[in-house]
Amino acid sequence: MAVFKIMNHMGDETVLEYDRTDKAAVAKAMARFKEIVAEHYTAGTRPSTSGELTLKRHFDPNAEETVFIRPSVGG
Repeated sequence: MAVFKIMNHMGDETVLEYDRTDKAAVAKAMARFKEIVAEHYTAGTRPSTSGELTLKRHFDPNAEETVFIRPSVGG
C-alpha cells in the first residue's frame, strides 16, 4: 500500500491510500497527483525510515508516502 497525505491550511490531513501493485489504482493515483499539484500544492515523498521529505515534481509510483503541502497565503 501507498498513501497520499494532503495537508490543509490548518495542518489537518486527508489520507488517500492505494495499492501500488494494482495498475488501475496507480493510474488513478497519478491522475490525482497531477490534480493536487495543479492546485499549487507542493509534493514530497518520505521513506518509512526517515522523516525527511524529498521534493517531487512528478508522480513516483514507488513512493510509500507522498505528502502534499498547501501553499502559504497571507501577508
